[in-house]
Amino acid sequence: MKATATTALLLGSLCGAALMHGETVNFDDAQPGGLPADWRGTQTGEGAAHWSIEADDTAQTKPLVLKQSGRATYPVCLKTDTRLRDGFVEVKFKPVSGEVDQAGGVVWRARDADNYYVARANALENNVTIYRTIGGRRASFKTFDVRVAGGAWHTLRVDFAGNRFTVAFDGRVVIEATDERLRDAGMVGVWTKADSVTLFDDFAWGGT
Repeated sequence: MKATATTALLLGSLCGAALMHGETVNFDDAQPGGLPADWRGTQTGEGAAHWSIEADDTAQTKPLVLKQSGRATYPVCLKTDTRLRDGFVEVKFKPVSGEVDQAGGVVWRARDADNYYVARANALENNVTIYRTIGGRRASFKTFDVRVAGGAWHTLRVDFAGNRFTVAFDGRVVIEATDERLRDAGMVGVWTKADSVTLFDDFAWGGT
C-alpha cells in the first residue's frame, strides 16, 4: 500500500499540529515494580493483566520500560490524565513472547477499559489491524498484512481527526480508515492481547 498525495497531506498536517502539543514518556523516572500514578493497568474481559515498570537491557530509552506479563482477554494500560479527540498517539513496542498472541497496540479516545479505539500489530499473524471496542466487544474494520518480527522493537502510530484515522507501522502508512462510533475525547494508552508478553517505551501523544 502506497501513501497517496492526499494521505501524505493529511498525515503531514496532523503530525504538524500534534507535535506542537506533543509529550513523550520513556518511563525512566518511574519506580520499577509498579506503575506511575497517572497510569492505570487494567483489562478488557477476563483474566489477570499485569502491567509494571521494569528494567530491560534492550530499552529504546534506557533503562526502564512498561511491561505487560499477565494474561487476559485484552490487557489495557491507560494514561489517565489525557483527554484527546484529535491528535496522535505513538509507541515503540517489542513483542517478547506468547503462544496465543504476540501483540502490541495503541489506544485512543478511551472512555474506560471497555470503550476505545485500538490499532495493533501482531507478530504471530504478521498484520496490523484497527479496531473499535464498545461495551467490551471488539470489532475490526481494517487490516493490513505486513511483517512484524517477534523479539524486535517496532514503532506504531495513529493520527486521528474526526472520523479519519491513519495508522503507520515502522514509519510506513499501512492503514487509512474511517469510523463514526466513538466521537468524544478520551484517554490514550497501550494494549496487548491474551498471553502476549510485550514491552513498551517512548510513549508519545499530542493534540486536543
